Amino acid sequence: MTLAPDAVPAQPFDLPGWAHTYSGKVRDLYAPDDSEAGRALVAEHGDVVLVVASDRVSAFDHVLSPGIPDKGVVLTQLSLWWFEQLADLVPNHVVSTDVPAAVAGRAMICRRLEMFPVECVARGYLTGSGLAEYRVDGRVTGIALPEGLVDGSRLPEPIFTPATKAELGEHDENVPFEAVAEQIGADAAEVLRDLTLAVYARAEGTARERGVILADTKLEFGVDPVTGAVTLGDEVLTPDSSRFWAADGWRPGTSQPSFDKQFVRDWLVSEASGWDRAGDAPPPALPADVVERTRARYLEAYERLTGRPLF
Repeated sequence: MTLAPDAVPAQPFDLPGWAHTYSGKVRDLYAPDDSEAGRALVAEHGDVVLVVASDRVSAFDHVLSPGIPDKGVVLTQLSLWWFEQLADLVPNHVVSTDVPAAVAGRAMICRRLEMFPVECVARGYLTGSGLAEYRVDGRVTGIALPEGLVDGSRLPEPIFTPATKAELGEHDENVPFEAVAEQIGADAAEVLRDLTLAVYARAEGTARERGVILADTKLEFGVDPVTGAVTLGDEVLTPDSSRFWAADGWRPGTSQPSFDKQFVRDWLVSEASGWDRAGDAPPPALPADVVERTRARYLEAYERLTGRPLF
């Protein structure tokens, strides 16, 4: 596969009508500016932001170089596809995909939500930070699980394991449901739990029909100030926010073949990278073959799940 040039510049785009306001690990946010074009955007859509998914890739709390070509397009287009599949379960924040040409395919105009300060995580399989908790006392965020589970085990039923939102560069912290209820109120916490599990159930079944296991996923919700409805925001069910495994390669107790940036993580911790994760030096540049293989996995995730090519 030939790598396309990196489509996202290091600096924010200069977009008519939009002013850059924030950059995260992957996404850049823009708000309507005070120009005639910006005022027209507000008149048409109300209080909105432009969410642009870059090709940046992060691992171990570092943003790496170079990016993964077309990654931002995959994240945006897959999120839009999932928003359509979930529309009867929960409203979402997308109001338009009529975006400037410079960010076409990787951006969406979204309603500004009053976000809940909670990462809403659903797990159907035991791995990652959930596995680490389980190995301590057989529980995940206070939920007792059966004995004898291993990395990749399917859980008896999906569980809601929320986390607090961390600042950029910090780790989210898993917390029990009761902590969320205390923070945002019992009624709101129950709504988030029920919506998260409903979204997971729908998505897990959809993915399974396509030979893909949805091991877990992270969702974010907010309140739409116009409608007052709890609304699904951010990205949804992408390889950056979810663990997708190939169903035909699922083997509990071993590392699962995944559709994400695992090639990047594996290379960084290998002798080939020469990087000391515990040291102060930043990670080295990613080699071309790691970039290419990671891009291929993102594209495969999109094509498997949606049943159509991206390009």
